[in-house]
Amino acid sequence: MINHCRFCNNPLQYTFVDLGVSPLANSYLKADQINLMEPFYPLRAYVCELCYLVQLPVFQSSEEIFSNYAYFSSFSDSWLQHAKAYAELMIKRFGFDAANQVIEIASNDGYLLQYFKEKNIPVLGIEPAKNVAQAAQDLGIQTLQKFFGFQTAVELTQKQYYADLLIGNNVLAHVPDLNDFVKGMKAILKPHGVITMEFPHLMRLMAENQFDTIYHEHFSYFSFITIEKILAEFGLTVFDVEELTTHGGSLRIYVKHQEDKDKSISIQVTELKEKERTAGFTQLKHYLSFNEKIQQTKLNLLKFLISAKNIGKSIVGYGAPAKGNTLLNYCGIRSDFLDYTVDRSPHKQDRFLPGTHIPICHPDKIRETKPDYVLILPWNLKDEIMEQMKFIREWGGKFVVPIPEAKVL
Repeated sequence: MINHCRFCNNPLQYTFVDLGVSPLANSYLKADQINLMEPFYPLRAYVCELCYLVQLPVFQSSEEIFSNYAYFSSFSDSWLQHAKAYAELMIKRFGFDAANQVIEIASNDGYLLQYFKEKNIPVLGIEPAKNVAQAAQDLGIQTLQKFFGFQTAVELTQKQYYADLLIGNNVLAHVPDLNDFVKGMKAILKPHGVITMEFPHLMRLMAENQFDTIYHEHFSYFSFITIEKILAEFGLTVFDVEELTTHGGSLRIYVKHQEDKDKSISIQVTELKEKERTAGFTQLKHYLSFNEKIQQTKLNLLKFLISAKNIGKSIVGYGAPAKGNTLLNYCGIRSDFLDYTVDRSPHKQDRFLPGTHIPICHPDKIRETKPDYVLILPWNLKDEIMEQMKFIREWGGKFVVPIPEAKVL
């Protein structure tokens, strides 16, 4: 079967990266499930030679992946700080107040919209995961439990919901029907409204060797050049862009209707396109160079772990992020290397990582067992985690990050 590009429908012939087979990265297991058959799917990303969209085939629908979801944004302090700073910036830059409507797609547990609500700005969250949407509703955040697409946008506009600010943070990668999603954004945006979207930047993913951010729940990976092309196809224009440090390097794009002449195109848009062209993002050979690089990262991480275990060192993990599950399954790292991992989210504690079956414990367990090394799986939050867990230095414990290469900190 030949897969086709989800944007331009071109047959996909070129492999961007092949990570073998892996379970769904957020399918954490209960104790009574670890002896049952577990589905594994090919984890191979392709690159379209026409539009340069990097993408995975769909093995399970969004409904199957996201109907009950284990990721709650509010368990990261640094992410909450990021969300609060974003809300303050939007209010200051665009002057949003009680007369405006803010809508967030994939609004999770209300982690972001709460900061607009505090300023008495009307908010609406759209969140497909029932358990996560309920957490937002418990906070008093009006939340529609539904997947977003053109049909949902039409239903909302019929009820007079139009967005002055339409937010999509780290949702674009999760959308299997990309064209329908963008068409929906166009439909629900007010004539002079603004869309902001944040997503991991493919240029940073490749430069920093962040292959572990590739997993089945992420269907697409975007360069700036490609996302601009996709939006333009549906009558939307990127008028500004910021490069962020979140998630190992993300973009925040500002989008308007093509018909909206009030907002001029910033110099940052031109400069970033030129930066990507210079780096090779309009040449197929650049994308095809990545696979070899990640194989070396795997070898280096395993070399470190084997050396540490050979001299009797104990190693545990910190975090149970989706990216960690890609890393561990690709490298074949199980409880023979990691005794356990810990996570602050009670939704993950007392479960097991998919594929590797490493147990997930409460962070207090690290004090009890005093490991020699703590492998930080959500490496993008390493500063926050190292501050939280700095007490491991008391017994000579050390932190390790796996990306962009195995390194003791």
